[in-house]
Amino acid sequence: MPARHAATLPDGGAEDFDRLAPAVWNPVSNAVVAAADILVGERVLDLFAGTGAGTVPAAQLSGPDGHVDAVDRSSSMLDLAAAKAEALGLDSISFHRTDPADWTPDVPYDAIISCYGVFLLLDMDTEMDGLLRLLRPGGRVALSAWDDGALEPFGTILLETLQATVVGTDDGRVAGDAAVPVFVENCGRLASAERLKDWLTARGLTQVTVERLGLAVPLEADLAWSLALGSGYRGLLPDDPAELHRVREAFLARLGEDFVLNADSLIGVGTYQPTA
Repeated sequence: MPARHAATLPDGGAEDFDRLAPAVWNPVSNAVVAAADILVGERVLDLFAGTGAGTVPAAQLSGPDGHVDAVDRSSSMLDLAAAKAEALGLDSISFHRTDPADWTPDVPYDAIISCYGVFLLLDMDTEMDGLLRLLRPGGRVALSAWDDGALEPFGTILLETLQATVVGTDDGRVAGDAAVPVFVENCGRLASAERLKDWLTARGLTQVTVERLGLAVPLEADLAWSLALGSGYRGLLPDDPAELHRVREAFLARLGEDFVLNADSLIGVGTYQPTA
């Protein structure tokens, strides 16, 4: 199993990711969009738009005279987002399959939103600083991150299952462990109201506020496995179907029935005021 980060897997897991939308992505994304205070006619950038959980409500608020650019590395996720927009008759959205860190628009944005996306940036500080420069002075940022303790013990159980199930390297590490630090470290750096507020303030944002959103999600077996396949954890899973099946069976057995996911989240907001 080669060492990979989930961000290097642009077109996998879209349908699995979207299965979590009603329970997790949609309610949290609605809160992010509401916090962004999007007005009719405004231009919005959705970073790591995924399957459109934030894109759709942002477009509904900005209206036909506004515009939303949905940017993601995954064309399959954007295809699902585009299908939702078409079904709702939303014509003010453009979908762009590219690395968000490389995105350069023609005109500045009024707001940037990102729902569980910023920790997928490989150089989170530097790349976010660059993205903020896509805002007009006084533009807003609103994003979600996991609170301290969220996704546990789900993540620990999955990683321990991989260590016990997948053939390791000569030094005893599970192949793929090198992929863990970027995703996990970035999540951890934002995983409390204080940390997220400090990080946003360090980006030069003003009027920074962070609110907690408590969320508990019952996960039956198929939905739990969809979370593993459709999230950042996917980059740690083996490619071989037989090996993947062994991981699945062992993981779900350890997870047990009636598992409830701790999906406690943070909603951070700030205003961009560039220095002269």
